[in-house]
Amino acid sequence: MRNLSLKQLQAVAAVARLGTMTRAAQELNVTSAALYARIRQLEEEAGLLLFDRTPTGLKPTDAGREMLWAIDSINTVLETCTDRLRTLKGGGGGRVTMGVVSTAKYFAPQVIAGFVGRYPGVEINLSVGNRGSTVEALRNYEIDFAIMGRPPRDFAIEAEIFGPHPIVLIAAPSNPLAGRKGLTRADLSEESFLVREEGSGTRTVFEEFMSGVIIKRAKLGIDSGSNETIKQAVMAGLGIALLSAHTVAAEVESGRLITLDVQGLPIRRDWYAVRRADKVLSPAARAFWEYLMQDGARWLPGLDALGTADPSPAAGPRAEASA
Repeated sequence: MRNLSLKQLQAVAAVARLGTMTRAAQELNVTSAALYARIRQLEEEAGLLLFDRTPTGLKPTDAGREMLWAIDSINTVLETCTDRLRTLKGGGGGRVTMGVVSTAKYFAPQVIAGFVGRYPGVEINLSVGNRGSTVEALRNYEIDFAIMGRPPRDFAIEAEIFGPHPIVLIAAPSNPLAGRKGLTRADLSEESFLVREEGSGTRTVFEEFMSGVIIKRAKLGIDSGSNETIKQAVMAGLGIALLSAHTVAAEVESGRLITLDVQGLPIRRDWYAVRRADKVLSPAARAFWEYLMQDGARWLPGLDALGTADPSPAAGPRAEASA
């Protein structure tokens, strides 16, 4: 019955409830003849009678009861849809699709848990990638917003800072420079450096910080584009590295890594929430954005274990770069 319509089902429901064509036609604000034609068309299409004539009025047949089941099911779906729309409007339900650069994966789950604790009806889809893939997802409307260190500048975006993101220099506890205070960049010239891949924001910060100083690259014949790979290599004593403080907080706290006290470090950066300027956020996504602005910073890893306070702009050069 491809031509079955909601109006036809409503007509069947009215006749079944009221028992006569006349009363049903009055309720539906149509003529009795029009209602009869509507019911007759349904019966011809189904090849079955929908009502039996009884002394007490029209009673639905088995076929008529199937029609009533259909209209009850549709009404249930419509009521559910209305409830969900009401929830979406209030920001208490719906879906949020967010992207984070790889360095943000160290705190993004905690942020999400905090938000979901406040809005348990919201479903979160999380995508973790490097800066390039995250920017492309943002550009192509694949995500509602992103968490990153350096917002893109080649298309219109809106970006807001929600917390500090310092860069520190890490080494193995056995490194000869461990425990020395006020190291200069020149003191690092004999160290082997492990660096992120070309195009990484951390790599850019490293090159700017060490500009003019001849450095040695670690003799490491592996892809060092991963924070985890670099941390493991530093712990193994293969070199030192400039990385996000938030990626190494746990290892420094446990004593597996140390931070070197170097003049000009830590380097001040910020975490941004970024969305396309023409992207209209759903109520749920808007609620998450506002949650990031209000409470996002409290989920960032603590810096006490790193031997440095929360960096202010005065603590070192401020670099707007992404992990």
